[in-house]
Amino acid sequence: MQQFWDRVSAVSPDPPVWIVQVAALVALAIVSIPQTWRVARNVVTIAHEGAHLFVALITGRQLVGLRLHSDTSGVAISKGKPTGLGVIAMTFAGYVGPSLLGLGAAFVLGTQHASAVLWIGIVSIALMLLMIRNVYGLVSLVVVGAALFAVSWWGTGEQQVAAAYFITFFLLIAGPRPVLELQRSRSRGRARDSDADQLARLTFLPGIVWVGLFLLVTSGCLVVGAWRILAPVQ
Repeated sequence: MQQFWDRVSAVSPDPPVWIVQVAALVALAIVSIPQTWRVARNVVTIAHEGAHLFVALITGRQLVGLRLHSDTSGVAISKGKPTGLGVIAMTFAGYVGPSLLGLGAAFVLGTQHASAVLWIGIVSIALMLLMIRNVYGLVSLVVVGAALFAVSWWGTGEQQVAAAYFITFFLLIAGPRPVLELQRSRSRGRARDSDADQLARLTFLPGIVWVGLFLLVTSGCLVVGAWRILAPVQ
């Protein structure tokens, strides 16, 4: 246990500027290129559904299960009141979850605890494994969790720093793209049961307003998170 805690709380070396820059560029390329985005979007879905589960838990709902699908969709299942602030908060959390997670990671990196970013991811994946209810979702979580564990346990300090910066940039940069994809689907008459449309039915605000709020939060996280990371290394 002491060895585990020492790894989690280890102070990371200051990264060379080039590592931070390369991490940002690689993350941007993965999000921008359609072929890589189709694969990487699975990670965003994990963070999206994890955010639903986390908010459901802290608002007192009963967690039932989690499913992740090969088309990068997913569903987090919980029981509780069908209306009210709790279900609104839970529904809103999905699209903003990856960006908020990236923003939090950016601030953790600012304390020189890159390994903590990786271990937070590992623990989160482990907890989600308890809720998973389909094979594809199980495989997805195991693959992502194993990759994080391998870097955290066997990687050098520099490799862990590089991985933590890449993951943070990826979450920040990737956050707004599913929101834009959501609105494109909505404009074509699809995604009628999307989070935005569910929020519209739960509140007096139309779906497009909720899409705008998703975009505002994810874009804001990107700006603040990038500033938090890049300002000290310039």
